Amino acid sequence: MTYTQLPHQHGEKNEIELIRSQVNLADNFQIVADIFKQLGDTTRIRIFWLLCHCEECVINISAMLEMSSPAVSHHLRPLKSSGLITCRRDGKEVYYRAADTEQSRLLHKMIEQVMEIACPGLNGTKLCEVGHLTEYQSEQVKIVRQVHDYLTENIGQRITIETLARQFLINPTTLKKVFRSVYGNSLASHIKEHRMELAAQLLRETDLNMAQISEQVGYESQSKFTAAFKSYYQIPPTEYRKNREHT
Repeated sequence: MTYTQLPHQHGEKNEIELIRSQVNLADNFQIVADIFKQLGDTTRIRIFWLLCHCEECVINISAMLEMSSPAVSHHLRPLKSSGLITCRRDGKEVYYRAADTEQSRLLHKMIEQVMEIACPGLNGTKLCEVGHLTEYQSEQVKIVRQVHDYLTENIGQRITIETLARQFLINPTTLKKVFRSVYGNSLASHIKEHRMELAAQLLRETDLNMAQISEQVGYESQSKFTAAFKSYYQIPPTEYRKNREHT
């Protein structure tokens, strides 16, 4: 349909013709609709916004959002398939961040601008204040992150708070307090989540038996590992593996 065929002829002919040609490119609008669909969920927007500001693993994202790791993974998959986020593997850990694309940057900017307009109470809030980390010295936070990296690199070992405190020259109480502030839960709970995530991966991707997996994730006995895994995933590790084999 041309300009002269419109029921009512208003405005500039060339401008109307240009608008008409663009609005009929339905595939382009479908792409936009699909992108907005990915952000049509509050949790998904939170995760995307978070990953625009930092690179994190599933465990840390879960801690910051106070969600389970499987729930976070559920939202990460469509964000990744849509190209809004990317990931990289470093040893046994997978880290996620917003994609370095114009599309992701534009959506991030749009989200923040809408928040400024719709949530005026947030004006002036600085990103560095999120999580109340400003009350701790930056050196303490740096040490805690080093402790975290050390523990994840030695996930098969049982290391006490006292040993960590001596090794990294930090008071045990301070270590526990700052660790909870940085990662959202206790050191023991956080590392347990890492162990369970690794155990699930080994069950899915390897043929290791339960005793071998127990040892690799830091459990001195298979029975303790089985109890911990069932408590975390609500299913025994043997059944978890069988279910994965049939999917």
